[in-house]
Amino acid sequence: MWKHWQSRRSPMITTVTLHAAIDRTLYVDKFGVGQVHRVTRQVNEPGGKGNNVAKVIRQLGGEVTATGIIAGNNGVFIERNLTERGIRTAFIQSEGDSRVCLNIVDDSSGTSTELLGQGPTMSEAEVEAIKKKVQELATQSSAVVMSGSLPPGAPDTLYAELICIVRSVGTRAFLDTGGTSFSIGLSATPHFVKPNELELAEWLGQKPKDINGWARAAHRLAHQGIDEVCITLGSDGALAILNGKAYLAKPPSIQPVNTVGCGDAFVAGMAYAGERGDSPDSRLRTAIAAAAANAMSSKAGDIDHVLFEKYVHQVQIIPL
Repeated sequence: MWKHWQSRRSPMITTVTLHAAIDRTLYVDKFGVGQVHRVTRQVNEPGGKGNNVAKVIRQLGGEVTATGIIAGNNGVFIERNLTERGIRTAFIQSEGDSRVCLNIVDDSSGTSTELLGQGPTMSEAEVEAIKKKVQELATQSSAVVMSGSLPPGAPDTLYAELICIVRSVGTRAFLDTGGTSFSIGLSATPHFVKPNELELAEWLGQKPKDINGWARAAHRLAHQGIDEVCITLGSDGALAILNGKAYLAKPPSIQPVNTVGCGDAFVAGMAYAGERGDSPDSRLRTAIAAAAANAMSSKAGDIDHVLFEKYVHQVQIIPL
């Protein structure tokens, strides 16, 4: 089935970022609340979770198109920077200006403080426009990855509606979000979901006490018809149910530089390796290694390929 499907689709992945942003990372010597700080270094990146996924897919060698909503001068920056990296773009233009998300990194402790801006309100016309755009791109893609929070004005059902559109043309739908849009999105049966610990605990109404509890939660999602369930567990790696089989993927031992975007890099690795038709073990190795490489970069959605190749061989995959 997969080989037949692959022959009908061009080798491209589409990412959807409805709440695009400029990710601005500010480095200070020692961060303190209520104090004045001098920034020692500043990094600006085209952001939003789906755009981070697109960046890593491209760095892994995949073909990718980024769509979603952008606005104003910030939107121009986002689109231009993605295009310069060899990523195709097909964004819907909105009024106002795309948001800025600040990450303040304390160089003395390595801790980070995130301030997530609010983007423009999504109109009914833009909702219809993104549905049409996603349907168009899904017919050309091996997978459509929908990531991140919904912007103001977007209906809670939007991801579920987009998943139905993607599935209707025979393309795999990936969902990485939380809260109400995650719960509603599950009803449309995406091919892949990746809740982190907090998102899954919110969905369950409680936090599992051990790895067996996480595994039961993952099986509960899989039993809803989801082919690939991955629960990211931070430095403990990920627990996955792939086509009915359970795995624990343990990452290499590293001292992370910046953990923002690691989940997005994981999703990128799963989508990219899935498009190649890799085995479950190989898909998880690629995803965990991409997340670890992202953790060693000062930028979100950025991997060093030499580090990535090194980490691939250090990932442990344990069947459960």
